Amino acid sequence: MTLSRRTIIAAAGAVSMLALGTSAMAQDYPSKRITIIVPYSAGGATDILARQVADSLSQALDETVTVENRPGAGATLGTTQAAKARPDGYTLFMGQVSSHGIAPAVYKNLQYDPVADFAPIKLLMSIPNVMVVNKDSPYQSAAEFLAAAQSEGKTFGSSGVGSSIHLSGEMFKARTKADMTHVPFRGSGEAVPALLAGDVDVMFDNLPSAMPHIQSGALRALAVTTPERSDKLADVPTLDELDIPELDGFAARSWFGLLAPAGTDEAIVATLSDALDQVIVSDGFVKFADTRGAQIEGGSPEAFSDFIASELSSWKTVVDEAGVTVE
Repeated sequence: MTLSRRTIIAAAGAVSMLALGTSAMAQDYPSKRITIIVPYSAGGATDILARQVADSLSQALDETVTVENRPGAGATLGTTQAAKARPDGYTLFMGQVSSHGIAPAVYKNLQYDPVADFAPIKLLMSIPNVMVVNKDSPYQSAAEFLAAAQSEGKTFGSSGVGSSIHLSGEMFKARTKADMTHVPFRGSGEAVPALLAGDVDVMFDNLPSAMPHIQSGALRALAVTTPERSDKLADVPTLDELDIPELDGFAARSWFGLLAPAGTDEAIVATLSDALDQVIVSDGFVKFADTRGAQIEGGSPEAFSDFIASELSSWKTVVDEAGVTVE
């Protein structure tokens, strides 16, 4: 079929008008409430960070920013909903190592593409995971716990299948041949109370959600999962330094970053990136990160995109080693 000159001109005009409309929308952005989707229940590390970012971003943009919790399916439910949201800058997503590092390697039938379906905005912070037991546990060290787990069955809780909390436990189990059964919950907000109640034996929780309970004495920290010790837990060893050959080089770090649905106008992404640059250097955010033993990251949307690609590759290796798959 041959298109007429009039049809071609009309089509070109429609594209131009659409571009002008998108540009105008970007210039007026934001003009209404922005929602950040968190794929976990309230109270966990991702939720706590998202609410801090929402409050600070509200001030930077002079517009209301709220958090909406959409837990389920190991955090893939909320992630999929964010991926399919309208790309207008008013629905954002608090991504983490699970959604854009681990889950794509764990789930066989994932309903979103971590690269094609999202526009990275800013890598915000990274934190260690910490191996914790409750205060009544008889184990005073990771070595003691491991010895027990190798001779009798133990349970480890997590914020859901495919989270770094889950995979840290699976790495520990796979490397040491410990007899450990995974018990997933819908976020750390549910998993930590189960650990406190003694319903599970151990957890490799994100430091921010575990720290208040460590400080209160309700939880006992046995080790951190990063190559270096945490400044906030200077007396707690890393798994790598326990002189246990199976744990040499053990490293698992959680991270968090803000993303938008793919197709979001580059000008809107730039506006959000600039606003987040203000957020992460603000006194409130610096204090927030410091009290949780987190490292502030930052960088451009392009750098965040490259980081995600690296994480996807690294965690696939870990998942293959642990032999974890989910239908």
